[in-house]
Amino acid sequence: MKKWSLFFSLALGLTVTFTVLTGCKKYPEGPALSLRSRAARLENTWKVISVTLNGQDITSQFSTINYTETYDKEGNYSYSSALDSGSGKWEFQNDDLEIRRSGVSGQSSMDLIILKLKSNEFWYKILDGSDVYEFHFESN
Repeated sequence: MKKWSLFFSLALGLTVTFTVLTGCKKYPEGPALSLRSRAARLENTWKVISVTLNGQDITSQFSTINYTETYDKEGNYSYSSALDSGSGKWEFQNDDLEIRRSGVSGQSSMDLIILKLKSNEFWYKILDGSDVYEFHFESN
């Protein structure tokens, strides 16, 4: 009887642990679990590694101009490239599933749908009418 009790306790513990860990995954591409806050993971200067427009690779349009984005803990945002730069504000929205950028020089507010947010990787997509842009960055 003691063996069955131990077995059921272990099975229940594993089930609860699995449920909690799989329930922590906030973004489609991860991470499953992080000890750093979302804001702490976002605070960085990010270098573009790939960009697609409706599934077509357009990375060269961004990598040849050294495009980067920077987010800080005070909610400031900036972007920089060989052609242009600008700055504005950012904030999480929609239960931290999206980032709203606003007040960016020459741009209207923009909502980014977060796909992955790790300390060294940041992926998001932008819906622009019928166009879908997907950006992948690595920490700079």
